[in-house]
Amino acid sequence: MTRKGIIATAVGLSLGMTAPVYAQSAGQMLKGTAIGAGGGALLGAVVPGISTGTGALVGAAGGAAYTALKKNKRYYHDKYGRRYSLNKYGQRVYR
Repeated sequence: MTRKGIIATAVGLSLGMTAPVYAQSAGQMLKGTAIGAGGGALLGAVVPGISTGTGALVGAAGGAAYTALKKNKRYYHDKYGRRYSLNKYGQRVYR
């Protein structure tokens, strides 16, 4: 493995293991990481100069970072049709 591959692996593993602390559940993090790895492997197979393994590592790191940073809100509608979400105190936050 090259030096870049080892660094990419370390970054991917560190994001994959610490990101659930910042975000949703571990299941969602693994799902985001797997989708990113699949997309990266596909990109690595198509784009010349990028190996499939490197593409998968970079995609996994990107998928984990995206999943950790996205806001996973559920929206509801009141009787007037306005959209709102609930904050951590259970109060309505209108969009």
